[in-house]
Amino acid sequence: MNDITYYLLLAPPILIALTFHEYAHALIAYRLGDDTAAKQGRLTLNPLAHLDWLGTIMLFIVQLGWAKPVPVNPANFRNPRTGMFWVALAGPASNVLLALGFGLLFRLSMQADVAHPYWAHGMFMMRLAVIINLILAFFNLIPIPPLDGSKIAFSFVPERYAGMVTQYSRFGPFLLLGLIVVGHRFNIPIIWTLIGPPVSFFAALFANINF
Repeated sequence: MNDITYYLLLAPPILIALTFHEYAHALIAYRLGDDTAAKQGRLTLNPLAHLDWLGTIMLFIVQLGWAKPVPVNPANFRNPRTGMFWVALAGPASNVLLALGFGLLFRLSMQADVAHPYWAHGMFMMRLAVIINLILAFFNLIPIPPLDGSKIAFSFVPERYAGMVTQYSRFGPFLLLGLIVVGHRFNIPIIWTLIGPPVSFFAALFANINF
């Protein structure tokens, strides 16, 4: 398989994973009473509404990336801390569910005896979809701002530590980008050390894919 074919097969899983991730955030926020994202056109499955071009390019290059954050106003929730917890969790949860769905399709397709290049490409795309969705889910669960894991973790932090949370949030994006760049530049699997075990476990469980 040449590079062009590989990237053409990689693009749909990436677009689907990012789009559903951000849509899930917007949907849960809307269901909990915050229509901020809906008013800004983010309650949609149109990928163009959600893509952050740098984050998308990073996904193609190092398989770690992000989309544009969904705007949320916690003041619109009945319980802001609980509301932010569910909104933050919705994105990674949607990717795990997508991985499960593609994993089941992959397992079923494995039972078919079809000798055709397009069928093989479809199988490869489903395999990529499982892996990309799991990577996106568990990468976003890392508790470093602006990832969802930080918002989930912050929902359990007592109010008296709000100042520390604010300071941590300011430096989080630089820390995250630094870990990605340094790991890629020096071939040190910093991020993969954190997310590799759950990604490998669920890839095997959902689709019998072994790294």
